[in-house]
Amino acid sequence: MIILIGVVVYLVLMLGIGLAVARRTGSQDDFLVAGRRLPVWILTATIMATWFGGGTMLGSAGMGYKGGFLAAIADPFGACVVMFLMGFFFVRTFRRMKLLTFIEYFEAKFGKLAGLIASIGLIMSNVGWTGALLVAFGYVFQTLTNVPMEWGILGGAVVVLAYTTIGGMWAVAITDLVQMVIIAIGLFVLFAVVLIDVGGWSTIAPQLPEHSFRMIPLEHTSERWLVYIRLWLIFGLADLTAQTLIQRIFAAKSTRAAQNSFYFAGFGYLAIGIIPVMLGIIASVTMPGLADPEAVIPMLAIEHLHPIAIAVFVGAMLAAIMSSADSALLATASIISVNVAPFFKKNLTDKQRLLITRISIPVVGIIAVYVALKVQKVLELMFDANSFVLVCIVVPFIAGIWWKKANRTGALSAMAVGLAAWGISELLYPDLSGDVIGLVFAFVTIIVATKLTQTFDPPKPLVDADGKILDLTNRFGTLPLFLRSSGK
Repeated sequence: MIILIGVVVYLVLMLGIGLAVARRTGSQDDFLVAGRRLPVWILTATIMATWFGGGTMLGSAGMGYKGGFLAAIADPFGACVVMFLMGFFFVRTFRRMKLLTFIEYFEAKFGKLAGLIASIGLIMSNVGWTGALLVAFGYVFQTLTNVPMEWGILGGAVVVLAYTTIGGMWAVAITDLVQMVIIAIGLFVLFAVVLIDVGGWSTIAPQLPEHSFRMIPLEHTSERWLVYIRLWLIFGLADLTAQTLIQRIFAAKSTRAAQNSFYFAGFGYLAIGIIPVMLGIIASVTMPGLADPEAVIPMLAIEHLHPIAIAVFVGAMLAAIMSSADSALLATASIISVNVAPFFKKNLTDKQRLLITRISIPVVGIIAVYVALKVQKVLELMFDANSFVLVCIVVPFIAGIWWKKANRTGALSAMAVGLAAWGISELLYPDLSGDVIGLVFAFVTIIVATKLTQTFDPPKPLVDADGKILDLTNRFGTLPLFLRSSGK
């Protein structure tokens, strides 16, 4: 009962924040990118919270339990890498574009068809991602309250859909800030209590499985190395195209704030994200033989915390899950209203786009609930959601930003070949990492096809939202961390 009361209080608090900031969302810009006014401290928190979801709290802890650091390469290590890459290679370019979604850049550079394919891919990815987060929500309810997982999935979905639909990016950013504080406190308290209860690190260290902290494969086979590379790339590279992250670039009040927020978030995410992995490693000694390793964090909470503290920690777990789910929903709705809706009705007004965005959030949420109920595995869902993006979108995305010769034919060819290579690999060689093979084929294809088609398909320049050619000087993320700068 104490836990349930704590959960209800937390959910009411999140709804209250959503209602409180709803008055700030009078336009499409306000709803999608917070009027481009977010300061560095809110941006840092919302970037971290966006990534710190069910995959980290449950999936990474489960991976740490099963295989130590090596099994948890994708998250938090790979997920941390994407933040530094984004801050250094992409923030300044996207800030100059002044867009609402990165699909707008894709359409301007490679054409409407490429933009539509990317839109469909990202919508599919975000639906899978949201479904995984709702599964995590259900795990928490089932493990800590004995409430059936299905009820937890439905309850979490209702609350996230409500405050995201009401408040948009402002609601997401402010709730993310509160949620990140709760996450950090909850994890540090649990880690400290568990360490004390097991007799300290000096007691647990000699009992840990061998190679718990190894970071490279033990077996040097092609299959093992492909899997290892995939773990780094599935978040570390594929998520460069995540609208959830790029939306934060557009929402920043300045270029310097956007750049530095990604750097601060990268360090912060690694510092906090390593805790669930460490808890999983410790539990492999203190709680051996768990049937479901992804439930290790809530089981540690039950084992080591007072019921009142458990209620607080449940809030931390829900915070981690909801902070990612709201971002995925908003990002998907952004793509639908800005990039997909114009295929059906041109010249939409700002008011019509805002309405489409608000309607899209619950629609996408309902689909994600269906996915969550059908596939009740957290990290498996997240990996599958990112594979399509990795083989189809990543290569043209990066090439369009950094290779002046990148053209429409090369991009479409790379997308088609990457998808085909992935599908064939999964069919004929299921033990190999087909998405890594698809990525390699896409990379080779875009180089060859682009060079062969320059004469009849000249590349388009990068342009901003007004169609003006972009300034391509000084694009690396080297703006000062603490000194004032114009950030241009």
